[in-house]
Amino acid sequence: MVVFYRPDRACVARANRLAQVYSCVVVDNTEHSSTALALGLDAQINYVANGANLGIATALNQGVARLIDAGCTCALLFDQDSEPSTQLLSALPGVLAAERARGARVALVGPAYEDVRLGGVAPFVRFGYLKLKRFFPSGTEPIQVDFLITSGSCVNLAVWNDIGAMDDSLFIDFVDLEWCVRARAKGYSVLGVPTQRLLHELGGEPVRVFGRSYPGHSPLRHYYLFRNAVALIRRGYVPWSWKSSELVKMPFRLAIYGLFMRPRLEHLRLSLLGVWHGLIGRAGPL
Repeated sequence: MVVFYRPDRACVARANRLAQVYSCVVVDNTEHSSTALALGLDAQINYVANGANLGIATALNQGVARLIDAGCTCALLFDQDSEPSTQLLSALPGVLAAERARGARVALVGPAYEDVRLGGVAPFVRFGYLKLKRFFPSGTEPIQVDFLITSGSCVNLAVWNDIGAMDDSLFIDFVDLEWCVRARAKGYSVLGVPTQRLLHELGGEPVRVFGRSYPGHSPLRHYYLFRNAVALIRRGYVPWSWKSSELVKMPFRLAIYGLFMRPRLEHLRLSLLGVWHGLIGRAGPL
C-alpha cells in the first residue's frame, strides 16, 4: 500500500508499477477529493480518497484494513516517494514467510534505507541509554532491531490485531517507532534485512551543521516531532533506553532548528509549542 499526499505524476507511476506485482491500495490524504481515473491510477488499484489530511497513522490503518479484507497475509508499506526495486518487493515477503514457517513471532521485516543526500545507507538501530546503538547493514541474516521506518517495511498481518493498529493520535512522526515498541512489548520481533535497500528521501532538503547533514522538515513537522517525542516519553511501555537518548537529543534539535533552519523563529516557536502540547496531552492534528 502507498500513502499519497499531494502526489505528482512520478508518485502515480510508482504506485502503478506496484499494482503490477501485488494487490495495491492507495490512501490519499490530499485535502481535495479526487478519483483514481483523474490521477491516472491503474484500474486494479484500490483507491481511498480521504479529501483531508488525516495523518499517516490513520491512512496506514485504512490501507491495512483493505488488505486484510482482501485476504492478504502481509502488507508492504510505502511513502509516495519511495523507490522499491523488484527484488525488494519479492524478497521481503519471502523473508517474512520464512520466519513465520520456522515459528518465529515476527511483527515486521524491513530493508535498510538509502538517502544519498544524507550520506548513503542508514544503519539499523537499537535503543541504548543516552545514545542509540547503530549497526551497519551487513551479512545475509535478518538482524534484530528495535524499530524500522514505515516505508519499505513488510508487516505480518496475522499479528496485526494482537498488536493493534497504528496510533491515530500521533498523526505523524514516531508512528512507526511507537508501533514497533508496542509489538516488541508483546513479544514480537522486528527484523532488519541487511541484503535489501530502499531508495527513500527522509524529509526535505537536508541542512549541514558542523559538517553533518540533518533532514530538513517544515516548522509544522517539527511541532509533531517534539510533541510526539514528549508524548511517548510519558508512556510507561516505552523503554527508558529510548527515552534517555531522546531527552539528550532534544536540546540539540532545538538549537539546530532555531539557528540553522529558516524561518528560524517559526521553527523554534512550533517546536516549543510541540513540547508544551506533549506535556499537556494534546493529540491529533494541530
